[in-house]
Amino acid sequence: MVVISESASSSKKAKTKGTSRERVPVSIFDNSASLSRQVASEIATLISENRAKGKRTVLGLPTGSTPIGVYQSLIQMYENGQVDFSDVITFNLDEYFPMEPDSLQSYHRFMLENFFNSINIPPENIHIPPGNIPEAKVEQFCAEYERAMADAGGIDLILLGIGRSGHIGFNEPGSGSNTRTRIITLDGITRKDAGSDFFGEENVPREAITMGVGTILDARRIILMATGEHKAPIVLRAVEGDKNLEISATFLQDHGNAAFYVDDAASLELTRIKTPWLVRQVEWSHELSHRAVIWLSAMVEKSIMRLDQGDFHKHGLHTLTYARPNIDELCREVFETLLKKIAYRDDMMTGKKIILFSPHPDDDVISMGGMLDTLVANGNEVTVAYMTNGSVAVFDADVRRYIRFMEMTGPSFGLDSSTTVEIADRAAEIREFLTAKSPGEVDTEQVQQIKAHIRYAEAISGIEVLGLSKDEARFLDMPFYKTGMVKKDPISSADISIVFDLLKELQPDHIFVAGDLSDPHGTHRMCYVAIEDAVKKYAEYTKGTDVKNPLIWLYRGAWQEWEIHQADIFLPMSKANLDRKIEAIFKHESQKDRAMFPGAYDSREFWERARDRNRDTANALNLLGLPEFYAIEAFVTTDSL
Repeated sequence: MVVISESASSSKKAKTKGTSRERVPVSIFDNSASLSRQVASEIATLISENRAKGKRTVLGLPTGSTPIGVYQSLIQMYENGQVDFSDVITFNLDEYFPMEPDSLQSYHRFMLENFFNSINIPPENIHIPPGNIPEAKVEQFCAEYERAMADAGGIDLILLGIGRSGHIGFNEPGSGSNTRTRIITLDGITRKDAGSDFFGEENVPREAITMGVGTILDARRIILMATGEHKAPIVLRAVEGDKNLEISATFLQDHGNAAFYVDDAASLELTRIKTPWLVRQVEWSHELSHRAVIWLSAMVEKSIMRLDQGDFHKHGLHTLTYARPNIDELCREVFETLLKKIAYRDDMMTGKKIILFSPHPDDDVISMGGMLDTLVANGNEVTVAYMTNGSVAVFDADVRRYIRFMEMTGPSFGLDSSTTVEIADRAAEIREFLTAKSPGEVDTEQVQQIKAHIRYAEAISGIEVLGLSKDEARFLDMPFYKTGMVKKDPISSADISIVFDLLKELQPDHIFVAGDLSDPHGTHRMCYVAIEDAVKKYAEYTKGTDVKNPLIWLYRGAWQEWEIHQADIFLPMSKANLDRKIEAIFKHESQKDRAMFPGAYDSREFWERARDRNRDTANALNLLGLPEFYAIEAFVTTDSL
């Protein structure tokens, strides 16, 4: 059996000061929750200080998933009497055009539901660009919006998110530092990213009204917030790159009081985090030394055992040669450590109770189909727990196809005429709804249920390829997901209890959890939080008993794989293994050919991403000088989340 060790990635990352490469101050937080609390605290303090001076506070506010935590923290502070919004004035950054204010995707509706309805801000103090005015009046409105901000005394503090194209507000590539509030044509990447909110990119408006970069730079204080691994590359370019028209966030480098607030995941590409030895003196711990050797091997395109002292000196690692004067021994140590992380089928557990938590009904086979295949073949008692029903990702065309199947198949089951008539009537009602349905409209409960059952049937078909049956599938149908929209409810005690009850019932030896926090609409992250709280509750429940807490395995989703230095276990797959995994993915027909939420940058299907990711991991290890495999899945292990 391979020795399962606690992952280095589970240790707290040291928060170092910024370096000369960072052209704007960056604060790194352990998680998005602590980031949100800090921003909310700064806003509350500013309001209090301004009120003491007899001044009103003027805020610039964004929408999207990133600021929701800030708004929730401010609401809680308001309810606890810690902040008063009665004299606060707000200006929102942007709004889609055209867009009715009561539409599901409207930023007017977003702000009311997520913030304004829960605090005591006067309605007349709220300013949001309208998406429903005649286009001929947009230019006039934009000029008036600029005057209104000036009349209010200018914006004291503005909060920003950052798009994956580097935009702030809707200032797409090409927006200069002197631009003001205006109507703008949305970039293709922005529309793809927004596609999930509109149930398809084709439904996303092509234009928006936005504050300009110059308008934003007029604010006295700017805080840009970024969370999640998918934001790490653009954070790097905005913070360490040159100012340029392609990334409007780079213009924040010119502001004397701007800062980036990012969580650990969004900081991963910053030089001080990814390769700290290039920008500062480091203490060469075991983990950091190994990271540096793996990085160097890939950088110079030489296997680890072929590295020499000159390679280290030429690439900024001379201090490592002083800390570990015998470089040959260090390289051998890194090589053998990686070699020991390769776990063949015979090395994996047998006869154990295992729960695989799958956020969506296809993450199990996409992300760890090879591991699932191995666990089943080794005679483990495996339960796949599908946490959400995935209904929001099913196209209406699939519903039409299946109700047509029901109508055509009914007679084959010997149903009486009254039953077939009832099926036909229900089918007609569903078709009528789908025909009249507007883009982004929430499905009826009946349609949501049909879509959920489509995903459930596909999930069962997928695990059947790998030797499991419907009896090993649990559909948790967690409440937070069941909004009928991409936007989900917060994780509640009901969600946590569902996971806890399953742990209590099955008492697993191992659990597998999606550690990929980059999925576009945050479901993986929310499922992770629910499992984290349930595992803590379970640990308390089992304290003082003979029941052992499960070892936790973290896998990655469709978006990316663990980096070589992060992984604790590498599971090799032959071509036959990978082909079987792909066959299981193919059973998810509603996600085949064209998925509802494919992500903005990647046109490949999910099976292609899984194939390429597993092949790329194998190739990366091969280039380091390790044995050559056809494909590999990677995992991190830990005792707690």
